[in-house]
Amino acid sequence: MPIISVAITTPPDAERSARIAETVTELTRTHLRKDPTVTAVAVTHVDPAHWFAGGRALADQGAQSFWLDIKVVDGTNTKSELADYLAAIYAAFGALLGNVHPESYVLVHEVPAAAYGFGGKTQEFRFIEGRMRAA
Repeated sequence: MPIISVAITTPPDAERSARIAETVTELTRTHLRKDPTVTAVAVTHVDPAHWFAGGRALADQGAQSFWLDIKVVDGTNTKSELADYLAAIYAAFGALLGNVHPESYVLVHEVPAAAYGFGGKTQEFRFIEGRMRAA
């Protein structure tokens, strides 16, 4: 059920966006154990002339960059899982975009289950509801 926002420094391309969404969803399933059927990915594009790293526009550096922001429920992943996820995402974007600037970022927000959800229900509600059904 994570929501994942990805910003990249390439021109809009529906096929590339679909590959990014597919890759990110699979890596999120593999490394963070998140259900791909309730994973949402939004891809936005930023002109590299308007994205700066080290004080210089990426367009001037001939590099690409990305910013991936994901929200997950606090305590559902280990530090090792998170570290492996960050490494896998960075490697994947290297393959997807080519010449990725080292100042490309991944941020995993671990948020309280009571403050996060989808379909009008919090994740805490879903957890409690599941326990009640099991009892």
